[in-house]
Amino acid sequence: MKMEISNQQNGKFGKWLKNSITARMLMIGLLIVILLIPLSFIKSLIYERMGRQQEVVNEINKKWGKEVLLYGPILKVPYKTYKVKNIFNTATQQNSEESIENIKYAYFFPKKLNVASTINPEEKKRGIYKTAVYKSSIAISGSFVKPDFSELDIKPENIIWEKSKLIIKTSNLKGVNSLVELKLNNSTYAFSSKRDTYNSTKSYTKHVKLHKLESKYLKLEDVPLKKEVNFSLDMNINGSKQIRFIPVGKETTIEIKSDWKTANFLGEYLPYNSDKISDTGFNAKWKVLEINRPYPQQFFKGLPNLKEYAFGVNFMIPVDEYQQSERSAKYGFLVIGLTFLVFFLIQTMSKISIHTFQYLMIGIALIMFYTLLISISEHSSFFKAYLIAGISVVSLITAYSKSILKNIKFPLFIGASLVILYTFIYIIIQLENYALLVGSVGLFIILASVMYASRKIDWQND
Repeated sequence: MKMEISNQQNGKFGKWLKNSITARMLMIGLLIVILLIPLSFIKSLIYERMGRQQEVVNEINKKWGKEVLLYGPILKVPYKTYKVKNIFNTATQQNSEESIENIKYAYFFPKKLNVASTINPEEKKRGIYKTAVYKSSIAISGSFVKPDFSELDIKPENIIWEKSKLIIKTSNLKGVNSLVELKLNNSTYAFSSKRDTYNSTKSYTKHVKLHKLESKYLKLEDVPLKKEVNFSLDMNINGSKQIRFIPVGKETTIEIKSDWKTANFLGEYLPYNSDKISDTGFNAKWKVLEINRPYPQQFFKGLPNLKEYAFGVNFMIPVDEYQQSERSAKYGFLVIGLTFLVFFLIQTMSKISIHTFQYLMIGIALIMFYTLLISISEHSSFFKAYLIAGISVVSLITAYSKSILKNIKFPLFIGASLVILYTFIYIIIQLENYALLVGSVGLFIILASVMYASRKIDWQND
């Protein structure tokens, strides 16, 4: 008797699971939650591939030469300061004063700074990854005027003019492939690399470390004591990622030209010429005056970090396949949920039985879309990868639903719904400013369609 009751209860429960709308909704909800697990693995795979790409790009850039950030030339002038120290004489029991000499350095920026740079970029590949590197020729010219020590009230005899030097700071020593020689007045001064103790003890350069190049002592006749002194310098540097300059002149003019057609201007200042980009590349020009910057022409307590005021051009190859794949995967929950909803409505309205295993197969096919998208986009454009992955998955699910639903009308409707859904998501991914608006309107239309389609379902007959 007890066994009969148990069998009856099991039969009623199984019949409820098979025929109840509530049971089917719970089953579909549970499947969606389960499918979120492999979807999270897809997102982890995208992050892993993005990290691998960045590792390869960094390795190529490190061997070729990192980004170029140029700071200078700067006139470095030592001067003497004196500090009085009280000394107690134990023998005479009297105090005496002793003057202690200390050498400090003042740094003066040029009056005029003109930079003309020609960039020749090229692509470097390793496996499926690629990055942009470049060869640059940089012509620097300008002039220095007599340094002004009036701010410190230093006596003229305490300024050590004969030990003045010129310094240049750059982020890329490895890429320099020519002698760094500056012509000042009628003399030529070679630069050598020096350890920058100020730079190495500070943490502000954790992203871009600046190395110091320093000349030998300047000849007294080349120091701008009586007249304005002109200088010129030609450099050839291999670099990657970007090239930037810091406007240290009282009047700084910079011109960068290249045949690179995807220029991205960055930094504190933008080019002033409207015709900077053409079909053959770009020719960008900047002009920065002292009044345009929040720092003076001279410093007496070491050179500060002025990297935040640098500007220039970025040569990175725009690689956004992984970013677009990531954005696409974020809509995975929506795709799975809406696809299951379409099958649920068809099952409920047509009384066709769809097994849990069949729902699971459809969900796995939807997950496969993202693995196809990631793998194909690494060897082709994102659009082609999205198109191939979309056609493959839509065709697979449409053909599979034909075997489930036993007619052609419902599978065609499912295929059309998936095409519309994937097209809608692709449009959202491509949009930036209007993504939220288009997404909200699209979801509203989908909700309205579902409400309209489900209006005749008898929800009470459960």
